[in-house]
Parts: sequence; structure tokens; C-alpha cells
Amino acid sequence: MIEKTEALGLLLPIYVFVFGAVVGSFLNVCISRLPENLSLVRPGSRCPKCESPVRWYDNLPIISFIILRAKCRSCGEPISLQYPAVELLTAILFVLLLHRFNNPAVMVIYMVFTGALIVITFIDLKHYIIPNEISIPGIIIGLLLSLLPARVTGGEFVASSFLDSAIGCLTGGGLLYLTALFSLAVFKKEGMGGGDIKLMGMVGAFLGWKLALMTIVVGSVLGALVGLALIIARLKKRGDYIPFGPYLALGSLLSMLYGDLLLELYLAFGEGLGDILFFSQGA
Repeated sequence: MIEKTEALGLLLPIYVFVFGAVVGSFLNVCISRLPENLSLVRPGSRCPKCESPVRWYDNLPIISFIILRAKCRSCGEPISLQYPAVELLTAILFVLLLHRFNNPAVMVIYMVFTGALIVITFIDLKHYIIPNEISIPGIIIGLLLSLLPARVTGGEFVASSFLDSAIGCLTGGGLLYLTALFSLAVFKKEGMGGGDIKLMGMVGAFLGWKLALMTIVVGSVLGALVGLALIIARLKKRGDYIPFGPYLALGSLLSMLYGDLLLELYLAFGEGLGDILFFSQGA
């Protein structure tokens, strides 16, 4: 019995990884078709260049990309690196969720949430938009899921209650909305898009107000660092638009998976900085 349990413990991450890669393949369909308002079901997978149907054995997540050497079997055109990247990213994140949540129902909930964030990230990077088809239903679903009783979630749902979820939705979306109003009033330009506001509403509904705040802080820091690096590398100019959605998505994932650790690091940094200022003043 113990050996079977140990074997399952070893195989389960592999199963979840494979499942994540399969889900990632579907997320690629969403990323490609949602901005074009196309059906996610029909037609089946096709080469974006020659429009030849992709055979099932050429549609295996990650593996087919390697076997085909990143080229379409029919026309020989390069296959975008996005496809294996999304599949691999989804698989890795699903395994991390397996280690983060013990309750299967909660793990599935946050797998859906993570998948939505992945789709939003890649669409925003490519098209500079965040689809309402994901963020608005996401807000409603996050709020409704917070009503699940503890016997279903095992008390592991990140938002501790419906009130926490509702305040998180208002806090996340509201702060970005106020930022947008401030930018329009002071700088006479849009400082925050409506898509980012609705995205943070969804994040707050799923994670609650505390992690919504952490998401904004972490996402802002990451966005500022990457933006500065791109400007220094002369890949972007100071006035160029840099989508904020991917950094909010990454910030929300980091907050969900490692919120306690991030808080400890922040407090340790604050204490260290305080000690430095204290000793410098004393000197």
C-alpha cells in the first residue's frame, strides 16, 4: 500500500505535466483565434501559412514541434516558438499548482485561472488588448467560486470569503481605474487601459484584496524593471507603449504561488533598509 502511494506521488506530477501541456495546446488556439473573433472549435487546427489541416500526430504538445523541427509538414514554413512555449509554460505552472494546493477542486479552479492569465498575457503581448471574453466572465466566476463552502475547498481557496473576493475585485480594478483618471487629469494621456482594469478586477475576485494589492506592487516593479532594461538596450524608446497586462498576470501568479515568501522578503528588506538608515544616522 505504501509502495503504491509512493508510486502515485512520483507519477502524479508527470500526469499533471502532460495534462498541462495538452491544455496549453488548447490555449494556443484561444490565443490565435480570440483576437480574430473566430470559433475555438471549428475548423480544426491548421497551418496559419498554407491553411493545411494539422494531422493528429503532428499536433502532439511539445513533441511534434521537436519532431517536425519547427516547420510545417505541408509547406515547410517555420512554426512559431509560441506554440511549444505556451504548452511548456502551462505544464510547468500546473505542476507548481499541484504542489501549492492539496485540495483537487481548488487546484482545478486555479488551473483555469492560470490558463486565463496565460491567454491574456500572449494576446496582450501580440495585439496590445486584453479580451473582455476572458476578464469579464472571470470576474463573475471568481466571485461565485468564493461562495463555495469550506467542505468543498478545504479552506484552500485563496480569497477567504465572498467579501474578501468582492473587496479584492473593487480594490484591484478600482486602484487601476483611479490611476487611469489621475494620468488623464495630470499628464493628459491614458496611463492605464480598460483591459488592465478589468484584468485586476478578475485577479482580485480570485485572490482577494491582499493578494490583489501584492499583484499590483509586484507587477509594477517587474514592469518598471523590464521597461527600463528595454530602454537601456535601445529596444524601446521612452514614449513607446509597453503592455502592462503580462506583468500583472505574472505578479498575480507569483502572489498566488509564493505570496507568503514575497511578504517575508519584503519585510526582511524593509528591516534591513531600516537598519542601514539607523546605523548611517548614528554614524
